[in-house]
Formats: sequence, structure tokens, C-alpha cells
Amino acid sequence: MESINCAEACVNGCVLGDKCPNLKYTEQATKFIDDTPLEDMLAMADEAVRKKMMERATTPPKWVLPEDY
Repeated sequence: MESINCAEACVNGCVLGDKCPNLKYTEQATKFIDDTPLEDMLAMADEAVRKKMMERATTPPKWVLPEDY
């Protein structure tokens, strides 16, 4: 099976088609979308944003220096 970085290669759609290793998640994702009301999804997203903002507020900034690359 071909190994690719889906986050980069598949931004415009899956490039592997039926050979995609992530097809097993399609049914699970479809069921979640079908069974979860939009209001609940928006509440989940809002909570995730709120948690991320709290992390940033309590975590000191991380310095990235050119020599680290």
C-alpha cells in the first residue's frame, strides 16, 4: 500500500481512491454527521475553541529561533 501524507496530498480530495487507508473512518464519520444535530456540533466546536483559548492564556509563549530549523 502506498504511504502518503493525506493532510498534504489530499487537500482537494483523496488521491488514492479505493486504496485509501482512511476509508474505514468514512462510515463512522457519516454516522456522526447524520446522527448529531448541528446545534450539538456547534456546541462541541465552541467548547474546543474555548479550551484552546484557555490553553493559550495559561501557557507561556514558545520562542522559535532560526537556528532551531
